[in-house]
Amino acid sequence: MNEVVTQIADRVGIAPDLAEKALGMMLGFLQREADDGPVAKMIEAIPGGSDLVAQFNGEGGAGGGGLLGGLMSSLGGGGIMGLGQQLMGEGLGMGEITSLAKETIAVAKQYAGEEVVDQVVASVPGLSQFV
Repeated sequence: MNEVVTQIADRVGIAPDLAEKALGMMLGFLQREADDGPVAKMIEAIPGGSDLVAQFNGEGGAGGGGLLGGLMSSLGGGGIMGLGQQLMGEGLGMGEITSLAKETIAVAKQYAGEEVVDQVVASVPGLSQFV
């Protein structure tokens, strides 16, 4: 478990293994949805970021969102709401998801710099209202 995951788990008040999975899911979502250049820089700058994306790649555990999640993704209805549903499927509440989003962005800014992270956030429709 790397220190970034521990830091986020402590700040959000969730178990480190859940924080690790949720962070990997969020970074995987950003990798798919955000502009390629800035998001690649951001993920590479976060210690263990690339590994988390490779391990969890934005997918929930068993079933990865089930039939409804798969159907929403195939219809293009995933996006930020789809990620929220996946995280709720992992047992997180809306307050925890919001805190997790804010902490993920704060950590990303700490390692990748504000300008890069702001480009990532601006390139994902609807994300700015959560962070």
